[in-house]
Amino acid sequence: MGWANYYQRRDAIDQALTHAEQHPGAGLPMHEEGVRAVFADRESLALALQYKWSQILMGHIAAALVDVESLVDADQVEAVAAAWRTAARRQPALRDLLDGHTAEAGAEFRRALRAEQRMVAFAAGLAEPGEPADETARIGAAFLGLVRGAPHQRVNRRTNPMEQLFRRLVASP
Repeated sequence: MGWANYYQRRDAIDQALTHAEQHPGAGLPMHEEGVRAVFADRESLALALQYKWSQILMGHIAAALVDVESLVDADQVEAVAAAWRTAARRQPALRDLLDGHTAEAGAEFRRALRAEQRMVAFAAGLAEPGEPADETARIGAAFLGLVRGAPHQRVNRRTNPMEQLFRRLVASP
């Protein structure tokens, strides 16, 4: 991809996000001329948006984990959860588009989502790299479900991360 393509793609993504901000819940704006000119279908736009979200999320998580290493009583699970919440709060249109597309997503988008789930599980310390991919993806999906569904709550720092996750699972409705 050359620079002209890069900028055209970036502008199409920005146009999609602007449309989503102006029309919450409207879904992927394939009717927008700039979007249609760059992305052949909904899936390719969704993949580009998922990539953008992954970059944003990884930046927030990396910063949160640096803070965890420097603080004595910091909690890795809570740091990753807070990083996800912060990224989602700062990118509501992006989250809206991705959440709206997930139900109709194709195999490639689901692979990208699974990679995100695994990355979050690893970052939170809930899984180890040697564990089976399906298991780490399930752990990450469960963790993200908790993060998305529960309001921000401080956790008991004397328990280990797995115990905290299971306590949240049991406490959830």
